[in-house]
Amino acid sequence: MRGRLDLLSRLFLRRHVHRRSKPSSSPAPPPFPNPPRPPQKPEPVSIHGETWHDSYAWMGALSDAAAMRHMDVHMEAEEKYTEACLAACGADRLARKLQLEMASRLASEACTPPVRWGPWLYYRRADEGKQYPVLCRRSAALHSEFVSYSDPSAGFDFTAGKRIEQKLVDYNKEAERFGGYSYEELSEVSPDHRFIAYTMYDKEKDSFTLLVRDLVTGTLCDKPRADRVSNISWAMDGKALVYIVTNEDRRPYRLFFSIIGSNKDDILVLEEPDENIFLNIRHTKDFRYITLNVFSDTHSRVYLINASAPLSQMTLVWEGESQVHCIVEHHRGRLYLFTDAAREGVPVDSHYLMQSDVERPGPKSWKDVFLEESGVILEDVDFCDTHMVLTLRQGRKLRLCSVNLPLPENIKVPARLSDFRPFDLPLPNDVCQILSGPNYDYYSSTMRFSISSPVMPDAVVDYNLLNGKWQLVQQQNLLHERTKALYGTAFAASRRSSSDRADLSNEDFEDNAWNELSEYYACEYYDVPSKDGVLVPLTLVYSRKHKQDGNPGLLHGHGAYGEILDKRWRSELKSLLDCGWVIAYADVRGGGGYGKKWHQEGSRTKKTNSVYDFVSCGEFLLEKGIIQENKLAGWGYSAGGLLVAAAINSRPDLFRAAVLKLSFSALQVPFLDVCNTLLHPILPLTAIDYEEFGFPVDHEEFLAIRKYSPYDNIQKDVPYPAVFVTSSFNTRFGVWEAAKWVAKLRELTQYDPERPVVLNLTTDVVEESKYLQTKELALETAFLIKMVNGV
Repeated sequence: MRGRLDLLSRLFLRRHVHRRSKPSSSPAPPPFPNPPRPPQKPEPVSIHGETWHDSYAWMGALSDAAAMRHMDVHMEAEEKYTEACLAACGADRLARKLQLEMASRLASEACTPPVRWGPWLYYRRADEGKQYPVLCRRSAALHSEFVSYSDPSAGFDFTAGKRIEQKLVDYNKEAERFGGYSYEELSEVSPDHRFIAYTMYDKEKDSFTLLVRDLVTGTLCDKPRADRVSNISWAMDGKALVYIVTNEDRRPYRLFFSIIGSNKDDILVLEEPDENIFLNIRHTKDFRYITLNVFSDTHSRVYLINASAPLSQMTLVWEGESQVHCIVEHHRGRLYLFTDAAREGVPVDSHYLMQSDVERPGPKSWKDVFLEESGVILEDVDFCDTHMVLTLRQGRKLRLCSVNLPLPENIKVPARLSDFRPFDLPLPNDVCQILSGPNYDYYSSTMRFSISSPVMPDAVVDYNLLNGKWQLVQQQNLLHERTKALYGTAFAASRRSSSDRADLSNEDFEDNAWNELSEYYACEYYDVPSKDGVLVPLTLVYSRKHKQDGNPGLLHGHGAYGEILDKRWRSELKSLLDCGWVIAYADVRGGGGYGKKWHQEGSRTKKTNSVYDFVSCGEFLLEKGIIQENKLAGWGYSAGGLLVAAAINSRPDLFRAAVLKLSFSALQVPFLDVCNTLLHPILPLTAIDYEEFGFPVDHEEFLAIRKYSPYDNIQKDVPYPAVFVTSSFNTRFGVWEAAKWVAKLRELTQYDPERPVVLNLTTDVVEESKYLQTKELALETAFLIKMVNGV
């Protein structure tokens, strides 16, 4: 043994000496390449007496075969340039390292927590070696001792001699049916649990196809089969299906009725020929009614359809102005309307709740349930047979409270919320988002919610509304440090003994501790004055261990469609936090969470407010020394790409780097070439898009659009930050938007090879792959680190 140790010592010494005497030198990185220069073919654009030329309009000429051949060549050049730039700065090697880190944290769950609905537990799980999940169910009563949140399929029915699990839809087989992709948009199990209706994306048709599967036999029903389906609702206790199809411009315009198992053709119930009218349906949670929303750019209406007789005359129950949110629910003879519609022509700033008698419905029969309270915003409401649960916001603070149903007859509405004796359900600190879970079982008093925080991985929580107890069902991506579980995967419910009952809706939950990361990561809040003095909420997250004055930082923004900025803990950001980065979130106007007016103050002619807010937050971070000068980066996804690009145009000196992720839903196109796209849309736009960004035919809105459009406001001969733009090859998502902006940015700005503007092209976004997700995230993170910290 001693001789072996001596041998090892000599070998170690030789290796050590070898390193000292002849140091290894990694090959020098290749130089930064020159960017591609696509041909310029100026085309004139004229409106309101103004004419300008678009040199890269040809990139979006989808019907021009020659232009598309040029586009293919140019996209190939962009790919090679991106690879060369990443290699030159070493981001490619760093990305591979980061991908390994992120993949370990983003390990997909083997199974979703089972959802109780009637006699069944529904869940999705992954088979080993398979890319897509399988939708399954098992009897909640059969061998309940085997029920587990982490492995609900475990167990064996010894009486019947078979596994207790039933596979409903194998999405790996669906991928074979639909050209290698398995992307489901809608999925509804019938109330009798006999059928499942779902829509799958068909790449060849570029639309969603409706399928109905018999859950007893496992076979697909011959009908209904339809393409371009946008909504589905069950009727007649699961014997019939109501669905809506879109036209070629993706406008929902036809309502069909189909009896399952019938050989008769589906019945066209309603068709809206007006190009400005859109249809939408949903069933109430008790399956007694189907609501039909008919909305246009001038009005909104809600009709009530009796689910037991869907071909009978529908009843108009509400009508109001355009572009409003309205959901109707039914509870024991009463209708409840959750809406943000104007009151008697006066706009409101947030949602409110109204009720009406189902026997005497009508647009004028509604009464408010709650009196308005200053500073309180009703964000959401969910119903079961015994309770309603309200999500409330007071400033930055969120509340989740339950109210007993039916409402007391002795309390005359409208009344103060406190009159109904609400029960506040427990929440962790720093909650930034509460999402209602599936909650399919209307007659269960247990409701599920997803709770998010900037310093806590998303938690799935079941609340027993009868006694206020709660249980942490599942929490993803917890840390592991020494003996303490902080990161990885945790199923709180797995601590239950095998003798626990499977009836989750009746068990007495034991309170659990929230698995927060606040011991390691801190969350701070600021109100930043914008250009016009309006205070903009700014949230900071940083590592307590690595925080110091003058850290590098990443500023996130979205600011469109009234959507709440995603401030959830995301494990991929841990790589930046542990390198000392500060992650900042700017809740700029145009986004959601602070009332309807907050959204309106950042849309249409006031869209520049979003940009001012974002820039002001960036300036604040540098002025206060929170982020070091020349080490601020911007990050925007979807419509946030427009925000960050416009902010860079406004203050290119403020940012060292930026990441724009543009491969998202076509219904919310992340415009970079806003004016040209709104004037001459290559892809069909919706009324929501014009409502958000403006209608350039109107002269005032045209001037506002020209003022903030990223493509039209690039500063000439000025140094710009390094930019990493991600877009999809799929033409459905408008890759030309990104390609045009990148080409013009390189053309006009001061060229700096060490601050490249690269276009990262991804595959179709319907691809669901943890590997591809971590690869893209790692590339973006590596690019930011190299550009901000220096090559």
